[in-house]
Amino acid sequence: MNMQTIAQMSCNPAMGGIAKGQIVREIDALGGYSGIVTDKSMIQFRMLNRSKGPAMWSPRAQNDRMLFAATWREMLEQTPNVDFYQDMVNSLVIQDGKACGVVTGLGHTIHAKAVVVTSGTFLNGVIHIGEKRFGGGRVAEKAATGITEQLVSLGFESDRLKTGTPPRIDGRSLDYTKMEEQKGDEDIIGFSYLDVPKPTRQKSCWITYTNSTVHDILKTGFDRSPMYTGRIEGVGPRYCPSIEDKINRFAERERHQLFIEPEGWNTVEIYVNGFSTSLPEEVQYAALRQVPGFEQVRIFRPGYAIEYDYFPPTQLRHSLETKAIDNLFFAGQVNGTTGYEEAACQGLMAGINAHQKTRQLEPLILKRSEAYIGVLIDDLISKGTEEPYRMFTSRAEFRTLLRQDNADLRLTEMSYRLGLASQERMERTIQKKNGVDEIKNLLQSFSLEPEESLDYLVTKNSAPLTQKQRAGQVLLRPGIDLQSMSKAIPRLGEEVKTYSPDMLEQAEIQVKYDVYIEKEKDLVQKMAQLEDLLIPDNFNYDRVSSLSNEALQKFKKIKPRTLGQASRISGVNPSDVQILMVFMGR
Repeated sequence: MNMQTIAQMSCNPAMGGIAKGQIVREIDALGGYSGIVTDKSMIQFRMLNRSKGPAMWSPRAQNDRMLFAATWREMLEQTPNVDFYQDMVNSLVIQDGKACGVVTGLGHTIHAKAVVVTSGTFLNGVIHIGEKRFGGGRVAEKAATGITEQLVSLGFESDRLKTGTPPRIDGRSLDYTKMEEQKGDEDIIGFSYLDVPKPTRQKSCWITYTNSTVHDILKTGFDRSPMYTGRIEGVGPRYCPSIEDKINRFAERERHQLFIEPEGWNTVEIYVNGFSTSLPEEVQYAALRQVPGFEQVRIFRPGYAIEYDYFPPTQLRHSLETKAIDNLFFAGQVNGTTGYEEAACQGLMAGINAHQKTRQLEPLILKRSEAYIGVLIDDLISKGTEEPYRMFTSRAEFRTLLRQDNADLRLTEMSYRLGLASQERMERTIQKKNGVDEIKNLLQSFSLEPEESLDYLVTKNSAPLTQKQRAGQVLLRPGIDLQSMSKAIPRLGEEVKTYSPDMLEQAEIQVKYDVYIEKEKDLVQKMAQLEDLLIPDNFNYDRVSSLSNEALQKFKKIKPRTLGQASRISGVNPSDVQILMVFMGR
């Protein structure tokens, strides 16, 4: 609709985070641009959850909002065969049950072999600030109309969701001496598996807190809040609630954490993460002035809530193609998800599968055991969502396998076979895999002498060796890591010095967590037996008389592809799956 807002960060100027960082690395491993653009435009990098196991490590970057959008635009314009056209799509061209193009607001018909709808928060979008209400898909941008009504007339089910954003403020008006500084990591790992230049300096974020006075002021606006007066019908995100929702739901808490995030290198604009709100402007302003460090705050723009249409994702296939209309794909908020990363991976998968469909090729469907992207899509299609879906590590039952450090080893080869991941990516992945195998073999053959390892083990509070022991065995001890061990023991350091840091880290993780990884692989194989049992598209569930009523309704609505997917549908019991398995066996 507006080429000036391509890749605009509508909400916080950050990429990654818990589970979301894993998704960005998966996008990069598949050949997508998200990781490259994030690395080029970051102003701070942190690896979250370092104190936990590697399955929980999650990269996160603070980004320069303007540089992020400009870098995306630049990369897209340099991509062969990508064309741009600025206009609003009013309707889809549907013929014989297939999507064949779009009709724009200026009256142009653009013919296509496949159409991907990525409408964000724009479909019949309504912005709320206190008692003010006006149409829009983002502040100062108009909403998109026509598509929802057309799809509903074709038999699609639609509903409403809401999301919110906090006030943007003038960083020059803040007193940072009253806040806690949050610096970036010394070593910037980044997101892309390619050698993308990283920043040589970083900007700090800051932490402050609300208090009972702030909460009391916010409560004075509740009678004018669109959330509590019923003007907002859509359900908001459970895991990123507004500040009024937080003080209402968690009334026992005296304070809530706020992250003060700079919007870029050369701007004074600040994003107040944790203060999302749709209360009247004067209430927002009065409450903010009671936050430590915000006594003289100046606001650039008040926070607001936005309500928009989405289509419950149980209406999709695993390829993100709609079941009702062939060659029509949905991706992003239109499927009921929230977050840049969730939207990005769906856009990538819908694009891949639209291409595959138009060439009569098999779709790329990632399994739950292969990628967080696979978990996200399977969750949406099997379970649906009635609130904006957000990815967490806890949603993935195989998260020991789905780590951020091995996304390239998991996904690059299959993407390369499709022609998406470049030759350079494939070569780097093979090089990494071979290097990791060599390091693991070295650790199993290299013996440490008690004398040479004594000082190192003492500094690590680990028991001295009484006899020679293989380096791989010593590495299994708590608190021992390969980097420090190779530095402290020159003989070992000499052997591993030619390997890159990511090879060394990967080898260490595989050695340390080998037992857990193998257990999870066994579990994947057991689950795969259900995934391999395909259910025909025309299967008549009414013939299976022993199914529970709820299972019967859900199966008929969702039409699972496999018994594995059938087992994950909310409300379906194991006995229903067994009944289905027996019936299909007959």
